[in-house]
Amino acid sequence: MAVAVRGSRAGGGGSGGFNLRSFFSYRIFVSAMFFLLFIATFSVIFSTNPSTSQDESALPTTGNAYVHRTFLALKSDPLRTRVDLIHKQANDHITLVNAYAAYARKLKLEISRQLRMFDELAQNFSDISLKPTYRASLFESDSIDEDVLRQFEKEVKDRVKIARLIIAEVKENYDNQLKIQKLKDTIFSVNESLTKAKKNGAVASLISAKSVPKSLHCLAMRLVGEKISNPEKYRDEEPKPEFEDPSLYHYAIFSDNVIALSVVVRSVVKNAMEPWKHVFHVVTDRMNVAAMKVWFKMRPIEGGAHIEVKAVEEYEFLNSSYVPLLRQLESANLQKFYLETRAKNATTDATKMKFRNPKYSMLNHLGFYLPEMYPKLHKILLLDDDVVVQKDLTGLWKIDLDGKVNGAVETCFGSFHRYAQYLNFSHPLIKERFNPKACAWAYGMNIFDLDAWRREKLTEQYHYWQNMNEDRTLWKSGTLPPGLITFYSTTKSLDKSWHVLGLGYNPSISMDEINNAAVIHYNGNMKPWLDIALNQYKNLWTKYVDNEMEFVQMCNFGL
Repeated sequence: MAVAVRGSRAGGGGSGGFNLRSFFSYRIFVSAMFFLLFIATFSVIFSTNPSTSQDESALPTTGNAYVHRTFLALKSDPLRTRVDLIHKQANDHITLVNAYAAYARKLKLEISRQLRMFDELAQNFSDISLKPTYRASLFESDSIDEDVLRQFEKEVKDRVKIARLIIAEVKENYDNQLKIQKLKDTIFSVNESLTKAKKNGAVASLISAKSVPKSLHCLAMRLVGEKISNPEKYRDEEPKPEFEDPSLYHYAIFSDNVIALSVVVRSVVKNAMEPWKHVFHVVTDRMNVAAMKVWFKMRPIEGGAHIEVKAVEEYEFLNSSYVPLLRQLESANLQKFYLETRAKNATTDATKMKFRNPKYSMLNHLGFYLPEMYPKLHKILLLDDDVVVQKDLTGLWKIDLDGKVNGAVETCFGSFHRYAQYLNFSHPLIKERFNPKACAWAYGMNIFDLDAWRREKLTEQYHYWQNMNEDRTLWKSGTLPPGLITFYSTTKSLDKSWHVLGLGYNPSISMDEINNAAVIHYNGNMKPWLDIALNQYKNLWTKYVDNEMEFVQMCNFGL
């Protein structure tokens, strides 16, 4: 046992000697590490640029960054931190005040009291930091004067208080004003979009109105095909004596639309008391004359009425040596205006686009040559192909025109549809000869006294003004302006119940007014034979369509 104990002590003493030495070695190692850390820390501190050490935000990006931040925190000055916080508060309120000043400018309040106050507050905040006393004692000095700091803090807080009071006072008003401005901007944007949409819609509507529908093209082709198949059946007849009988009721209709023309003729005859006394003079272009002749051969007019169908080319006197419009159409400038189709010269203006169509040249101007086209007649009623007749019209021939040439319904109301809207009154010729407030009247249903026309030599008047307008400085285009000029002071106003207009564009016409009218007129782009027609008026036209005609059924008019 003794040996065992002694051996144990010996072992323990050996172990204890080894642990003691390890302990002293460990202490020496730890002391060396702290010493090295202390030396490294001080080397960093003393190697830092003095100007950089003053800037608390400038920390090294490599090396002993954590150690550096620790010592900066240890050496930070509470007064310096306080200065920085006050300075930051001032800068924040400068930004806030400038934001409200920007609102004021946006609301167009540049000269307002609020804007001046905001600008002055922002300047006052900036001026505090620039005062020499504060700069020397707070921002450029190593030591901070507490009295100066308190004064600086007091000035900043006073200005902050004033800024907050002013902002609180105007904030609600500014918020409302900004909402109002946003609403105005939105309304303006919507109006711009609406205007653009209306313009595009007008152009699209015009393209639709002036293009030939598939069904109408089909009808014309079927009629021409019928003539080709049966040439003997559709030979031209000799002129009837009724065509020149002045005791009958004569109508002039100029059209290239077979279905529309048939509706006009059928509506006149169905409402006439004595249809056999009515004579229709139809003039069309060379392309459609065969189709129209075949139509009235296949579907003779009921009641014994008479119809004459001719092409405009058959009136040989209507040539460029006599007609100014035809002569003008031969010029390069007018051809470009009427016939130009290249994209670079195409117009997006619906009003101008309308008259670039060649059909708005001679066929529509035939109304100025009625006395020469029908030399043996005394009176004639001009009808457009987009009208429907609802009553007997013979009363028009019995109206005393008081020696005037043209009987028409006036269209002016208030300042609308006056001469000033159609003619260029900045031109001296127009200004000298016409009254800008004179009332305009409607084309489409006009009773003309041809004897008075010849006596007044109005065709010569028309030629004079058409020649003067070769450069289109008196009026732009169309037939109404030269008509207003030609029949100025020679037009008698008719009762409005004779002629109601607007069924091709105005959805708000009173049905009582329409039902009481002798003639209703689908002037405008929404013609009743088109898909874009106004539905509430369409049936007034379709009831006169000859739906039993086989080609109408085959061409699927969908009426």
